[in-house]
Amino acid sequence: MPSLAPLLRDLNYDFTDQRLLRRALTHRSHSSDHNERLEFLGDSVLNFVVAALLHDAFPDMNEGDLSRLRANLVKQSALAQIAGKLALSKYLRLGEGERKSGGSKRPSILADALEAVFGAVYKDGGFSAAYRVVSHQYQPILANLDPHTLGKDAKTQLQEFLQARRLSLPIYEVTDTHGAAHNQSFDVACRIPALDIVTTASGSSRRAAEQGAAQKALQDIAGNKDVS
Repeated sequence: MPSLAPLLRDLNYDFTDQRLLRRALTHRSHSSDHNERLEFLGDSVLNFVVAALLHDAFPDMNEGDLSRLRANLVKQSALAQIAGKLALSKYLRLGEGERKSGGSKRPSILADALEAVFGAVYKDGGFSAAYRVVSHQYQPILANLDPHTLGKDAKTQLQEFLQARRLSLPIYEVTDTHGAAHNQSFDVACRIPALDIVTTASGSSRRAAEQGAAQKALQDIAGNKDVS
C-alpha cells in the first residue's frame, strides 16, 4: 500500500489509529479483517451528515425534496465519484483475483470503501470529526448543486418547465420499432408545438426513448435564450 499521507491530506483528517483507515480500505477478498462493519457504520454517519447539510443549506425545502436530494448525493455513483477524486482506488487492499478483475475501479467497491472510511473516522475521532470529514467532501458539491433538477428525470424536468410557463405538455409518439419482439428498440419523437421543438431518440424501451427525446428537448430549450 502506498503512503497514506496524500489521502489523509485530502480527507483533512489525521488518524490517531491508522489501523482503522487500513481496515476501511481492505476488501473482504483480501483478508478477514475487512471493511464491511465500518461500511455499515459509515453509511449511517453519511446519511445523517448529508441530511443535516441539506437541512441547513435549503431551509425552505420540504421533506420530500430533501429526501430526493439526499438519495442522489449518497447513491453509489455519487460516492464512487468522490472516491475517484480522493484516488481511493490506489489505496485499496484487494485479493489477487479481485485486483486482476479490475475491482479497484468497480463503483460498488469504491463506494463501500468510502463509507468505510467515514465509519473509520467516526470510530477514531467521534461524530464531530466524521461530520467535518463528510462536510469537507460535500461542501463543493452542494455549492454547485441545482436542487430543482437533481434526481429528476428528463421527462419530469421538461414537464415542470412547461407547466411553470403554462405551456402545453409535450407529446410523445413512437415513430418506429426495430428488431424481434424479445429484442426491440423504439424510435420516439417528442413534440412541443408551443415552442416549435421536435426531438427524436431511440432506446431499448419506449420509456428510455422518451427520456432521451425529453433530454434533447431540454438541451434545445437551454440553447434558446428566448425560451429558457
